[in-house]
Amino acid sequence: MTKEIEVECPSCSPEEEVRHEVLKEGQSPLVRCLECGQVHAAKIKIPKSVTLKVIVSKMDVSNTYKTELDSKTILQVDDELVVDDEETGVVVPILITALDAGGKRVRVARAEDTETIWGRAIDEVTVKFSAQSGTEITEVIEKRVPGDYEFVVGAEEKAGNKRLLITKIKIRDGGFRSRKGDVVLAKYVKRIFARKKGEGSGQRDFRRGPW
Repeated sequence: MTKEIEVECPSCSPEEEVRHEVLKEGQSPLVRCLECGQVHAAKIKIPKSVTLKVIVSKMDVSNTYKTELDSKTILQVDDELVVDDEETGVVVPILITALDAGGKRVRVARAEDTETIWGRAIDEVTVKFSAQSGTEITEVIEKRVPGDYEFVVGAEEKAGNKRLLITKIKIRDGGFRSRKGDVVLAKYVKRIFARKKGEGSGQRDFRRGPW
């Protein structure tokens, strides 16, 4: 089976990597360019890694970890990242909330330019409900769930001993989901608006499954 790699070709593509057939293995393998047929020794780039400080918030507590990344990795606010701290043995998925790079706060940066990653743990999250009873009274109820737990507009949700009918979900980018059947993962929820069941809602009981 022919092995192929992508490297620069000194003849037809000195600045951009293109497909090559490997003729001879080694530290500087002999390759043939599949674009122009040029045979040459390839320079294999060994990716550099950087160790970055990561400040992770979980509920009301923040912890500082270190994680190693390829220096060319593009980091972006609202992207997910798995923090793997070899010193402490902690592995935690986070949602990036801010980046410090070049002495300022940015939304996008290469790992090699980044000083600090700020993130929110999403393995488990606490979701807040604004639960309405009748026409005026609103109660704030919290529920702790896995980050990938699904909340569905129009579905019933149980929080503690309360049965709630979800009417609208505010997501962390400031938008809302209010169409029946809209699904939002818990890690993206800012707040859920709901109506208490059995308290004059007059609504049909939408059940998603056993509790």
